[in-house]
Amino acid sequence: MDDIWETLGRERVATPFASGCASRVVLDHVTSKWGVLVMVALAEEPRRWGELRRRIEGISEKMLAQTLRALEADGFVLRESHGTVPPRVDYSLTPLGHELAAVLVPLVRWVGDNVHRTSLPLARAS
Repeated sequence: MDDIWETLGRERVATPFASGCASRVVLDHVTSKWGVLVMVALAEEPRRWGELRRRIEGISEKMLAQTLRALEADGFVLRESHGTVPPRVDYSLTPLGHELAAVLVPLVRWVGDNVHRTSLPLARAS
C-alpha cells in the first residue's frame, strides 16, 4: 500500500507514523474520548465550565481540566477569564479549533449513526 501522504499528494509537514513525531502528542489530545467530546461540545457553542460538565456526561472535573488545558496548549481552545466575582471563565474554539471540529463533528455523527452496526451492544453503548 502506498504511503498515505504520497497518495494524497501532500507535502510532509509531520509524519505521525514516525515514533518521535510531535504530531502524535496532538493526535493523542484530539482523538482521546474526552478530547473529541470537548471539541464537539465547543463546536456547538462557547461554554462555561459547568455547561461543559453537564453536556459531556461522565467526565470528571479532573479529566475536564486536563483535557481543556491540553487543548488550550495545543491552540484549539481559548480560555477567557472575565475576572468577576464569582469567577466566570468561558471556553471557545480558536480558528484552528474550528478547522479541527469541522473534521471531528462528522466523525462523531457517523459513530452515533452507525454504532448499531458494530459488535458493541447498544445497551453497553449508552
